Order: sequence, then C-alpha cells, then structure tokens
Amino acid sequence: MSQLLESPRFRRRVGPLRTLIIAATLLLTAGVALRVSPSVARAIPAPALAEPATQQMTSEVAIVAGGCFWGVQGVFQHVEGVTSAISGYVGGTRDAAQYETVSTGTTGHAEAVQITFDPHRISYGRILQIYFSVAHDPTEINRQGPDVGTQYRSAIFPANQGQARAAEAYIAQLNEARVFPAGIATGIEPGREFYPAEAYHQDYLTRNPTNRYIAVNDLPKIEGLKRLFPELYRAAPVLVAVSQPPN
Repeated sequence: MSQLLESPRFRRRVGPLRTLIIAATLLLTAGVALRVSPSVARAIPAPALAEPATQQMTSEVAIVAGGCFWGVQGVFQHVEGVTSAISGYVGGTRDAAQYETVSTGTTGHAEAVQITFDPHRISYGRILQIYFSVAHDPTEINRQGPDVGTQYRSAIFPANQGQARAAEAYIAQLNEARVFPAGIATGIEPGREFYPAEAYHQDYLTRNPTNRYIAVNDLPKIEGLKRLFPELYRAAPVLVAVSQPPN
C-alpha cells in the first residue's frame, strides 16, 4: 500500500485530499482493495465488419487510448502478430507532448499506444476486440480505474477511413448487443498525430511487474488476454527496448 501511495505518479493524479481519502479507505479495508482489480476482462463478439488484408499490405498501424498507457501497451505487447507497441500521446500539439504537461489534463492529449501489426496474422478488427474486451473499460468517461482526466479518455485514432468505418460499426454492434452494462464512451478522433512518450514509460509493465499500480490495475489485463484469447497470447512480449535498466 505504501508503494502505491508514495508514488509521485499516483499523488500527482489524484491530488493530496483524494490521496488521504484513499489511504484511509485502504487502511479500513486492511488491504482488501488492493487485491481487487478495477479492470475485468469481458468476452465480447468479434466485429461483424472485417476488411481482409490485401497482398500488398505487410504492416498496419492502430492507435488507441484507454487510460494509463502502461497497461494498454503491456497487453498488446503480448499479442501474436503485433510487431511493436509504443506508449505516447495523441490529440494535442507536439510542444505539449511530454508527461508532466499532459498530466495537467489541459493539452488535449490522451495517453495512447501506437500498435504496429501484421494484418496477415491479426486483423484490425481483432485488435479492436482485444482493446474493448481486455485493455480497458470502454464505458468509462475521462477515466480508468484510479486515473481521472481527459488524458485518460477512451478513444480510437483511425489511420484511414477504413479503420474509422470499422471502429464506428463495431461500437454500434457492441452497443446494440448490450454486452456492457452501459453505453460505450469511446470516441473516434481521426487526423491526430502520435508522439512517442519518454523512454522511462516504455515497457513499463514488463520492467516493473511488482509495482503496486501495475499489479492491481494492469497484470489482471494480461491474465484476461490469456483467458479470452489463448490463440493470440504470447508469453514473451515484443519490447520497445530489448534491454533497459529498471527505474
């Protein structure tokens, strides 16, 4: 518990008053809250609209946002067919694309992940299925778990009109099927540029598996991926840095 409450990232996100309230709650519950993940993987149907890859397509890029990029990156680094997953910022200007500034929630940026994948091994539709079912809760508005602010919004940044159509159709399909207890809040924001995050944010889940924030909020997502998509799960993640010392 102390590791979570003493984390500068945690304190900066929730503020001093909320930190005190959370600390009191955790003490009253004797640590039970730390064993309950705010993210629960959910089985959902695959997209009905799927555009097959052409022979000319050897690589495709998807950009999604769903709360803290540590967990979203960690999930897709364990997906077969993904060749790269980079944490970064989307939605604001280049000058504002730095963690301390984005954390103010005033830049228009969202913490996001740029996913490069082989469309002959995994489709864009399957990327979206994992995104909605495992990587985050798409019904949350401007928050995920303990993280609150527009920088933690649920959003898809399509690279082209085909991706935009696929995302719009899938959101409509999931809402119609009512697979979530509330409507999907995920926005679709085309024409946005991706800016990679600082090096210390890359591969954070892999490098810090005992970090309390990671253990509570993000490792359950990896377990959800293994359980719901065993055919797409790979044990060895594809990392931004092959070797990088821990923080």
